[in-house]
Amino acid sequence: MVNRYVAALVRELEMVAADLQPRTIFFGGGTPSILNLRQWETVLGAMDRLGLTGADEWTVECNPATLSLDKAKLLRAAGVNRISMGVQSLDAGLLERLGRVHSREMVFKSYDCLRAAGFERINLDLMFAIPSQTMEIWKASLRETADLEPEHLSCYEVIYEQDTPLYEQLQAGEFEVHEDLACDMFEELVQFAGERGFHQYEVANFARHSGSGVDNGGFEIPSEACRHNINYWRGGDYHGLGPSATGYVGGIRTTNIANTQGYCEHIERNERAIDHTEQLSSLRRAAETAAFGLRMNAGWPFADFQKTTGHDLRNGWADTMQELVEQENGVLESERFRLTPKGLRFADAAAAEFLR
Repeated sequence: MVNRYVAALVRELEMVAADLQPRTIFFGGGTPSILNLRQWETVLGAMDRLGLTGADEWTVECNPATLSLDKAKLLRAAGVNRISMGVQSLDAGLLERLGRVHSREMVFKSYDCLRAAGFERINLDLMFAIPSQTMEIWKASLRETADLEPEHLSCYEVIYEQDTPLYEQLQAGEFEVHEDLACDMFEELVQFAGERGFHQYEVANFARHSGSGVDNGGFEIPSEACRHNINYWRGGDYHGLGPSATGYVGGIRTTNIANTQGYCEHIERNERAIDHTEQLSSLRRAAETAAFGLRMNAGWPFADFQKTTGHDLRNGWADTMQELVEQENGVLESERFRLTPKGLRFADAAAAEFLR
């Protein structure tokens, strides 16, 4: 089935290649590193043939259990210049609770493989507020992760998704959710990351900075920030390929068929495997752009927002911004609106206000 999927992905690439000049590429939303060397050679060879390599930033998500030195070297030679590795935790008990297939030893081994293959930009993903995770365990994972000296950290509060071991344990009453501890862990993360040389530029993302970042209206985005995600948060266009992939081009959102077999069947009939298409109104598009962009520490400079969306944030959402200011969740400045550190902690709630 994996070979069939790879063939379908290559065919979908061929279908859209004429419309693409990618500045950033992101292989993720699953475990791309599970592909074997021959399968990766097929995908990378197709991208080279179609003129889709050479992006400024090309990221591949990896699981520590499915990475080898040969695979890392192959990716690096093809032009991949950034790896995002799902560590989640460096506590053996928590990895087991999360149902992860990798061990803490695999994390260190895979990290060494990436450095040996020549990767100079590595992002490590961590989770906090995992059931039975104490503050001491969280601090230890942060410390050990920072000691590896990655260029980027992404740290997310655990989500209870259906059909996962964690969700089943929650439903069975095996643990309780402690929101206060989750808040404390987030505050510890922000403080620790700052002390270790990481700059928070989005709710969950922290990057090192060499002094040559992108100026965002007076807020410098760190040089090692993920450019692909910044484009997403700032309302830029992007194409989505593969099962379940979402694309957003010219105000039109498309979502591919989620079922892998169904996806392959459509592609094999030389049809795009699009399951759903949505034409966003100008106002709806602007509201979503406001909501996602406010996840960044820089917030939204009014001039940038108007250039991106054609709308003035101060006209359509003045009451919403004032309400957030009164709650001490927002800061209204002459040239921008941004969330406070407290507001960033609850950025999803702030986003919902802009989307109402």
